[in-house]
Amino acid sequence: MKYLDEYRDPVLARRLLDELRRAAAHPWRIMEVCGGQTHTLVRQGIDELLPAGMRMIHGPGCPVCVTPLETLDRALAIAARPEVTLTSFGDMLRVPGTRTDLLSLRARGADIRVVYAPMDAVRLAAERPDREVVFLAVGFETTAPANATAVLHAARLGLTNFSVLVSHVLVPPAMKALLDDPDCEVQAFLAAGHVCAVMGWREYEPIAARHRVPIVVTGFEPLDLLEGILMAVRQLESGRHTVENQYARAVRRSGNTEAQDAVREVFRVADRSWRGIGELPGSGLELAGRYRRFDAARRFEVGGLRPAEDPECIAGAILTGARLPTDCSAYGTRCTPRHPLGAPMVSAEGTCAAFHAAGRVPARSTP
Repeated sequence: MKYLDEYRDPVLARRLLDELRRAAAHPWRIMEVCGGQTHTLVRQGIDELLPAGMRMIHGPGCPVCVTPLETLDRALAIAARPEVTLTSFGDMLRVPGTRTDLLSLRARGADIRVVYAPMDAVRLAAERPDREVVFLAVGFETTAPANATAVLHAARLGLTNFSVLVSHVLVPPAMKALLDDPDCEVQAFLAAGHVCAVMGWREYEPIAARHRVPIVVTGFEPLDLLEGILMAVRQLESGRHTVENQYARAVRRSGNTEAQDAVREVFRVADRSWRGIGELPGSGLELAGRYRRFDAARRFEVGGLRPAEDPECIAGAILTGARLPTDCSAYGTRCTPRHPLGAPMVSAEGTCAAFHAAGRVPARSTP
């Protein structure tokens, strides 16, 4: 891909690391709130090359991982109905619910299909008026515009057999909740570039001002992350706390206003539960006004659910950065990508999966 190798140049990476070591006089703690950034940091070993004492805290940046267990159990109950075709992105199929997962349910005969875009589900509903087609709509602000567009298109087509099970979460409220925790160790944030490409960074400015934390909008390649960390450290060392944009090639302060308009038309802000974390006020989206007729949770009665996490899984502590995957007693043994106990070991953006793919082992297992 054009302009990709330039952001993986090892010579420039070494220069940025040298500059970072010169700039960092204190052992700062910086959180990235993006699973893609986490995977780059861990896969490239960047988190292990930082100046002594400096630490990256891996935050709740994996949308699959924070999708609440109740939503997944509801999706499983809906998908089990004979008249339903449930559609989803592929990374949701192996996330464990209370008793099973979507992939296992499909193996037992449920009509569960992987789609590459929510509009694929709309087309399927138009082609199969005899089926109730449900799209499992999860993710941060990044995926909300495409899901909103799908609902708008279904409304224009007058479809009555299409609905969405919504579990959208918003990044700024999660950052505020982390910073409000008296045990929070985060001193600066790397903000996810793709989220800001949609929403811009104006929502981050009051967070930086109130909590006096630098926030740097950052891309996903090794040089992006090294430069983003360097920008955050320079602010920390000088006592500044503003929002800066490292990802200037893709992000503007105002974001994508057309995408934002679609989201505001279809959704409204609501309280949302985050898997492993709990309910955060105003941290999610739900269907608004005349689009509530597309709400699968309202259309299908699936009461009596009693979600229960595996007691051995410490996903909540990992998602908030309080623990590392290697702190978990089940990591790499009873919990692996093939047989996960929790969502962070399943998703391509999960911290546990990143550590496992990079061959990280608990300190006690190191020869």
